[in-house]
Amino acid sequence: MNLILIILPVFIIFFIGYIGQKLIGFDIKSISTAALYLMSPFLAFRTFYTNELTMDYLYIVLFSILLTIILLVVVWITSLIMKATRPQLSAMILGGVFMNSGNYGAPVVLFAFGAVGFDYAVIMMVFQSLLMNTVGIFFASIGGEEKATLGQSFQRVIRMPLIYAAMLGIGLQLVSVPIPTALMEGISLVADASIPTVMLVLGMQLAVISKKRVAYRYVSAVSVIRMVASPLIAVGILYFMPVNDLLKAVIIVQASMPAAANTTMFALQFGTEPDLVSFTTFITTLISIITIPVVLFFLGV
Repeated sequence: MNLILIILPVFIIFFIGYIGQKLIGFDIKSISTAALYLMSPFLAFRTFYTNELTMDYLYIVLFSILLTIILLVVVWITSLIMKATRPQLSAMILGGVFMNSGNYGAPVVLFAFGAVGFDYAVIMMVFQSLLMNTVGIFFASIGGEEKATLGQSFQRVIRMPLIYAAMLGIGLQLVSVPIPTALMEGISLVADASIPTVMLVLGMQLAVISKKRVAYRYVSAVSVIRMVASPLIAVGILYFMPVNDLLKAVIIVQASMPAAANTTMFALQFGTEPDLVSFTTFITTLISIITIPVVLFFLGV
């Protein structure tokens, strides 16, 4: 019951976005752009500024990079077998590689492992966000409607304000620069709006999906990669890493999360099969109602 209560708010926000789009009909791309370029940088800055850097960062960063690389290879091989187009490959990467470690993963970790586990979850969430806003945007761009070249896609990555906001947050924390309370409250107001806005965008996109345009076999393949392969790969990586049992458990739970809602925002921004990406996010989130309790059971929670 407690786990259901954690998951329920996620679906409530999706539903609000869905109903709002059906009744009113918002310009989804404009809202997505605001979340990506205005709100997300404030969230990244606050997270890096307020969370103290520790040695555990090194292990989490190393794990996240290894998991991302392995999942990229798995998705790429799967796309070759399925003869996917470049946009479909990019959409599969967005749905299969990046997990919802923030507004879904972090609360589940808090419920399962308490405050110490939650601190680990926040650290992983932040670095996953950086990977999404670099690697994710690169593939969203290269597989988008404009058919960007490698150089153009790289330029789009380095123009993302979130990267510089994160670097600024780290820099100010390292040199212990205090931020006035009033200014920090303003930053937090914008930062707090980021995640629910992204979730609303996903709900809105689900409302305009054309079922004829959704390639269900790709959704099925990516869902298996995201919900089954990812946690198994995580277990394999952690076997060779000298980390404590709590950190191992937190990482496995985070690796078991459904596709990140942010990927829908990227797909909309660059025209990278948004129906496929958003439907994958929704389906994996539904599947997680069953799979997350199973993962927690095997972890002894």
